[in-house]
Amino acid sequence: MKLHDRVALVTGGAHRLGRAIALALAEAGAHIALHYHSSVEKANATIADIQALGVQAAPIAGDLSSVGEAERIVDAAIAQWDRLDVLVCSAGVWGQTPVGSVDAEWWDNVFAINARAPFFMAQRAAPYLRAARGSLVAVADSGITGSWKGYTPYLASKAALAMMVQNLASDLAPNVRVNAIAPGPVLLPDDWDAEQHAKIARTTLLDRVGRAEDVAKAAVFLASADYITGATLPVDGGQRLK
Repeated sequence: MKLHDRVALVTGGAHRLGRAIALALAEAGAHIALHYHSSVEKANATIADIQALGVQAAPIAGDLSSVGEAERIVDAAIAQWDRLDVLVCSAGVWGQTPVGSVDAEWWDNVFAINARAPFFMAQRAAPYLRAARGSLVAVADSGITGSWKGYTPYLASKAALAMMVQNLASDLAPNVRVNAIAPGPVLLPDDWDAEQHAKIARTTLLDRVGRAEDVAKAAVFLASADYITGATLPVDGGQRLK
């Protein structure tokens, strides 16, 4: 699928991975519906950068922890252009929560945003994605193939997302392709020092930390690759093999 003049909705598109994905899709010629939660200034800056690439862009605010809001975001994107070709579910929440510190509110919020919202957005968008023979791309995590101490709720939600991608690929076939990206060490926490960066880099085969653009390139590839569906593409520098 060529992305020129297509319409893509990117969740969490104001900053970090979502911003990089939105810009990469815009560079490929897609018009962008940019979802954000509360980062108004960052969303407006990203919208301006997208428009500077010669495509259209529209900001859509919303709280993905609410099913009704998640569906409204899809509706708003469709209303803007009367079509939807690509849905990218990149918004997510994460954090270290050791056993003994997890409460029901945190668990429910992680699953609501990381797993439930993508499903209900996909369900809402399905008729338009089918009509466009379009694509859904979700951002999972390389950690779902192993274990990180203290991250059980987060990784469980991302594993649920990856399994959902496989099943949606079946449910929406043959007209909609559904895939996931599993990023490894990319965009490390802002408060990490050089020693922590070096330590995590050594866990990869490529001996370096990835960039947001690495994930964005994978998103553009999966959005346009006509014979790939139900796949989870690792973008982890080979970390899973060490």
